[in-house]
Amino acid sequence: MTAPARTRTSADLIKAEEPVLAHNYHPLPVVVSRAEGAWVEDVEGRRYLDMLAGYSALNFGHRHPALIEAAHRQLDRLTLTSRAFHNDRLAEFAERLAELTGLDMVLPMNTGAEAVESGIKVARKWAYEVKGVPADRATIVVAADNFHGRTTTIVSFSTDETARQGFGPFTPGFRIVPYNDLAALEAAVDETTAAVLIEPIQGEAGVVIPDDGYLAGVRELTHRAGCLFVADEIQSGLGRTGRTLAVEHEGVVPDVLLLGKALGGGIVPVSAVVARREVLGVLRPGEHGSTFGGNPLAAAVGTAVVELLETGEYQRRAAELGVVLRDGLTGLVGKGVVGFRARGLWAGVDVDPAVGTGREIGERLLAEGVLVKDTHGSTIRLAPPLTITEEDLEAALGALGKVLAQA
Repeated sequence: MTAPARTRTSADLIKAEEPVLAHNYHPLPVVVSRAEGAWVEDVEGRRYLDMLAGYSALNFGHRHPALIEAAHRQLDRLTLTSRAFHNDRLAEFAERLAELTGLDMVLPMNTGAEAVESGIKVARKWAYEVKGVPADRATIVVAADNFHGRTTTIVSFSTDETARQGFGPFTPGFRIVPYNDLAALEAAVDETTAAVLIEPIQGEAGVVIPDDGYLAGVRELTHRAGCLFVADEIQSGLGRTGRTLAVEHEGVVPDVLLLGKALGGGIVPVSAVVARREVLGVLRPGEHGSTFGGNPLAAAVGTAVVELLETGEYQRRAAELGVVLRDGLTGLVGKGVVGFRARGLWAGVDVDPAVGTGREIGERLLAEGVLVKDTHGSTIRLAPPLTITEEDLEAALGALGKVLAQA
């Protein structure tokens, strides 16, 4: 008889990854095997409060019952057709997503980076066919310190040298200006400009929130210049900031909206370009596509996500618990925290470098049963599921206070 396989420990599994996985990540030393709501469990049964939520991919928590049920129902019927045929789930998904966002048409894709790439292609094609920009001369204005993905074209307009080094030559056609600087933006826009592509809040940069009026200023400038406003809400959208979209805090409606992460409910990758009809209408059969984009399983889960957002419950929770988050962080300023930026259930927390790096704080919080992710030196990001309880949120803030005090 074959002896039963020994259960591998966390240490075993981390060691096993080393020779066979590309080293493009540096994860915290925790191996998750189960999850429910805002909590995850490692292979030894230790529980951790998830204060990252998959960079907003898990806005509704791990294994939300309504989303799991929608996925199970669809798995029993149909998972993939490709867009070579119609499927019975796609129309409702597109209708409800367009209505939720106040726009007209949907281009379903899979990953966030794929949505950004698609948005770039659509903006360029619109510039040539509608605006009348001469062939191959369209430009797109972007912001410094952006994060829109990892593809070759996207890292071409990144200012993060770690993301760029060794991956050239880079794609031309982008102009980079400082974030939150309307004067610099206006100076960069000209008759060749197809679009201004920005994050309403820069997530990877440390949850950088622009000044009041910046987004409205971008909207007014792009109207005046006759170019598109493309808002990348892949991290900031779908309830995270206390509104369905972060642009709603300034009453702004972009021409093109890029969505992803939470749109897949933490179950399947789902992204979308949502836009005005005259923008997405430039695409014709054969010009752009994706085998899995708009597949029935993705559409079923995406529709269930939209249903959750249509209630307004999760936006309200993010706004209300965001006050708890902000109050808790305010109490830590001067006690190891030198500053923070927060909107809804999303915060970038700048830790005093004398206390430790963001990575070190993350490791100390791991020992306290709390999962966070560092960025840019001594900054950590907090983005718990919108389903987190007030008690658990306060416990996480208490753990942060504890590790800062110990340091």
